[in-house]
Amino acid sequence: MRNLTIILILIISTLGPSFVIAVIGYGSIQALARNPSASPKIQTSMILAFVFAESIAVISLIVIFHLFVR
Repeated sequence: MRNLTIILILIISTLGPSFVIAVIGYGSIQALARNPSASPKIQTSMILAFVFAESIAVISLIVIFHLFVR
């Protein structure tokens, strides 16, 4: 039962940020298609959002390993 709990938490903690990254990528591509001249600002915002989404994933995985590994 404990292994199943760990597996489910790992799946949820990796799917959340993956979904966020997909939405950010889709939005940035749409914004670049509408206004190509604003690409430096859009690209900077996109990279920052990617970094924050990945940091949430890394922090959640660290917390999971800290809680369940003994």
